[in-house]
Amino acid sequence: MKNSSRRSRLDIYFDLLQVLELGVDKPTRIMYSANLSWKTLNEILSTLISKGFIKEVYVKTSKRYRITEIGHNALSYHRKSIEGLKVMKSWVRS
Repeated sequence: MKNSSRRSRLDIYFDLLQVLELGVDKPTRIMYSANLSWKTLNEILSTLISKGFIKEVYVKTSKRYRITEIGHNALSYHRKSIEGLKVMKSWVRS
């Protein structure tokens, strides 16, 4: 996850997917791990659920969130894109 003070919405989506990939699944823990407010967390969760990147499950009476295969694929492509940009940046410096 990035440690900048201003993240784009896209950065926030990927940060949240990374948190879920690490196994954090409780809403409050996700909020703290992704460094989000409660309101922003709920907006992002809602968007990611509606697009199929994550799913909401119930364990007894508690909500939990899981990353889906689509979410894993998106995160994988994102990481590859970032690595590609780093390589291109190193070429420019040479």
